[in-house]
Amino acid sequence: MPRASLLVCASAIFKAACALAAPVTQPVVELHVDGAHPGPTIDRDIFGQFAEHLGNGVYGGIWVGKDSKIPNVRGIRSDVVAALRDLHVPNVRWPGGCFADEYHWRDGIGAAANRKTTVNANWGNALETNSFGTDEYMDFLSQIGSEAYISVNVGSGTVAEAAAWMAYMTADAATSAGKERAANGHPAPYRVKFLGIGNESWGCGGAMTPDYYVSQLKLYARYVRNYNASQTGERAMRRVAVGADGSKTDYVEAVMEAWHGRVWSWDLEGLSLHSYTSAGWPPTHPSTHFGVGEYTLLLKDALRMESLIAQHSRIMDQYDPQKKIPLVVDEWGAWLTPLPGSNPGFLVQQNSLRDAILAALNLDIFARHADRVRMANIAQMVNVLQAMIMTDHERMVLTPTYYVFRMYAPFQDATLIPVRFDAGSQDIGGLPRVDAIAARDVQGKIWLAAVNLDPQRPARIHASFTGTAARRAHGQVLTAGQVDSIDTFESPHVVQPISIDGVADASGILLELPAKSVAVLRVEP
Repeated sequence: MPRASLLVCASAIFKAACALAAPVTQPVVELHVDGAHPGPTIDRDIFGQFAEHLGNGVYGGIWVGKDSKIPNVRGIRSDVVAALRDLHVPNVRWPGGCFADEYHWRDGIGAAANRKTTVNANWGNALETNSFGTDEYMDFLSQIGSEAYISVNVGSGTVAEAAAWMAYMTADAATSAGKERAANGHPAPYRVKFLGIGNESWGCGGAMTPDYYVSQLKLYARYVRNYNASQTGERAMRRVAVGADGSKTDYVEAVMEAWHGRVWSWDLEGLSLHSYTSAGWPPTHPSTHFGVGEYTLLLKDALRMESLIAQHSRIMDQYDPQKKIPLVVDEWGAWLTPLPGSNPGFLVQQNSLRDAILAALNLDIFARHADRVRMANIAQMVNVLQAMIMTDHERMVLTPTYYVFRMYAPFQDATLIPVRFDAGSQDIGGLPRVDAIAARDVQGKIWLAAVNLDPQRPARIHASFTGTAARRAHGQVLTAGQVDSIDTFESPHVVQPISIDGVADASGILLELPAKSVAVLRVEP
């Protein structure tokens, strides 16, 4: 067995994976990393998160209250904050989602005793105490070191309501709005980096026709102003319009045509795309106890993101050939059936090794399209859909998807380096054998991410480099014994990254990746 394989199999966590792996009979996959022709910047905002008032995503996942026995800072649980800080989360989309278009911001400010208790009609008819509101959200961002992505209520709200909310967050302390914010504990204006103008206005956000949405978009883009004097020039707030529901491009055409012919009084800085991996709708596939067949089916569905982004980019290029408007994939991830016994309106699903591979494939796709895709938000951050973190009262467990985001952190704001390779195909389901991206980080270091999609066999990868020396490679690899392996509160270390080394030869670096795995390595001269 080659040295790299011995290094991988040396860990007890991989004994099952290596025992299942057949002898390596497939040809070596040749990667060519072209460091002499760098590409666009991989914007750190593609690693964004999403925290909707949905199930236990906020309440119990982020907010436990100031009087909770769970360690917290001003009601925000400390273990979750510490875990998220390690991901270098660039932005957090809030308060939704479908919840955003029924959210009235004044219900969530001021003294806790005076806040309204309402019903979350979108998600399980749960009671909404509004104890986590604007100021708590901003406190949470400060604790994890992230930026605000606010989704305003276009469906059941008004331009005036959204404008007043923005004034509350960003106006000078001498204004009436600023004085109200100061009275609630924050005299200085908040920074709002992104403003989402509605959510899924083609669906739960009002079932609007594209033309009607565009008429509303112009008003919100004009009058929902950011008053923070520090947010000018390149730091100015970026407004994101509602775009497509998957491959349905009527909103894309309507918004981009309107933007192309706009008058001076309004503008945009982003267009959204929502696309989930579910292999059919409504979701019928479980998040636990599945086999190779469903593993293959979901990954094939995930790979549709490549053609979907290409389709949207072609339309956007007709109106914006200079690519001024980013494509913002602000809802993506696996949407599977709710865990048995859970409230189906809470969208609780387990997170497996398959989901980690799915996440890596999507991040690779976003990076390859970094000239147009400059922001994305996985759904969702805690306890909902493809979550980073699961909590149960005082317990917390990190998911396989969390580890992929942590492994990929060096790609934030790195410069894409083109990678050429023949992905080949597997005998099982026709999936490609491998996927890979490379980048140079802001310190000048070269990073290589490689995914072995084959659920049963290792992949031997030989990477050659131009424009940079490559004499060693070291990093982490994530895999486990089964495609449906999971980390649980009782067994939190089943799917864990371990060290991996590449073996240098005269022409590059040789890697042997275990079956169903994700690896990220730093390449050193």
